[in-house]
Amino acid sequence: MSIITTLTRMWLTRTTKPFIFKSEYDNELQFEECENLGLYVHIPFCKKICAFCPYCKEIFDRGKCEKYIDHLIREIRLVGSRLKQKKQVNSLYFGGGTPALAAKRLGEIIAAINEYFVISEGIGVELHPENVDEQTLRTLKDAGITKISICVQSFSSKFLSVLGRNAVDIFKMSEALKRVAFETVSMDFIFALPNQTLEDLKKDIDTAFSIGANHIAIYPFIDFTFTHSKIKPMAKREKRRLLDDITLYCQEKGYIRNSIWTFSNQKNARYSSMTRDNFLGFGCSATTLLEDQFKVNTFSVEEYQNRINENKLPTSLTIRFTKRQRMIYYLFWTAYSTKLDPKSFERFFGEKLNRMFGFEFWLAKRLGFITEEKGVFQMTLKGAFYYHYYENYYTLSYIDQMWGTMRKEAFPEQIKF
Repeated sequence: MSIITTLTRMWLTRTTKPFIFKSEYDNELQFEECENLGLYVHIPFCKKICAFCPYCKEIFDRGKCEKYIDHLIREIRLVGSRLKQKKQVNSLYFGGGTPALAAKRLGEIIAAINEYFVISEGIGVELHPENVDEQTLRTLKDAGITKISICVQSFSSKFLSVLGRNAVDIFKMSEALKRVAFETVSMDFIFALPNQTLEDLKKDIDTAFSIGANHIAIYPFIDFTFTHSKIKPMAKREKRRLLDDITLYCQEKGYIRNSIWTFSNQKNARYSSMTRDNFLGFGCSATTLLEDQFKVNTFSVEEYQNRINENKLPTSLTIRFTKRQRMIYYLFWTAYSTKLDPKSFERFFGEKLNRMFGFEFWLAKRLGFITEEKGVFQMTLKGAFYYHYYENYYTLSYIDQMWGTMRKEAFPEQIKF
């Protein structure tokens, strides 16, 4: 555990008590009154396992995937059936893995969700570049998908080689996107790879928007211990300069910054499963965030299915938030959007932001991390870098430990941070 994250946690929560995730769960989740609720569905199968990817995934097998989806639909019904009436949610996102490998069954999953929920802001799905063909895109659109996110990582052969990925067929992708339109077409890229320059990233950004993207996400490379990646992380100073230069380049081009790492060339083009006040997660490794708890499903496909067969939720670990812990979680992920409205904080918690964290926000302004205009806080370039820098510590101190453990144990007794 990093001393930085430990001291930060102790200061912000005003206690020396650690965060403790325990092997317990509620089989009936209290989400009926939750506002700004999102949905997430995890499909863990990939044709090839990328060494740099930390997410829960397995090699694709058609029979195994079909069986998994049968259980996934049962989990959705197990959670949704307690509702007395349909619940409005703002979005539904499919992640993985490679959800498009199950493209023909996504409509069935969406139909199960529509039995209990009304989706107001569209449905998104992640795709591997090899999935971007006209037939797959039409299948997705017919199923009700309105947003797609293509995990390109880079168009450059030298960086794809470093990542262990095959070359992207840019012409094929462009032609498919011309024939089948979506509300949002996002493309993901990784920055801070060895010897990567701003010119390399500018080429990726320009190519993405020229072939049909209206939204891009540029994420930093993170060296998770359990992925056994041989890629050497970029030095802090170089990474900061690169992040600043990427941001300035996108702003000069007139792109809209939607979050720390995302930009769009159209106002309504958005793709984010993260910035939700509350969300329900379905599938192995999926997480659920409610007003008083955060839970993580087991990473084991087999044990996930065993729990569903017992009509039990597949929860592996749960943390019961104190109010202040929940506030920290809210602020951390709301900051991802680069903006924070104290009125939204007060509506959610019934407490004024200034009373709870007045000193911290005063200090952030003095350090040049944020500015304030008409009562709303806006993150600066400096603040965006240090958010990323702390998020990197958070990821390696918390997520790396948790995910590393859960990849080995289906139901660990507890994890303490």
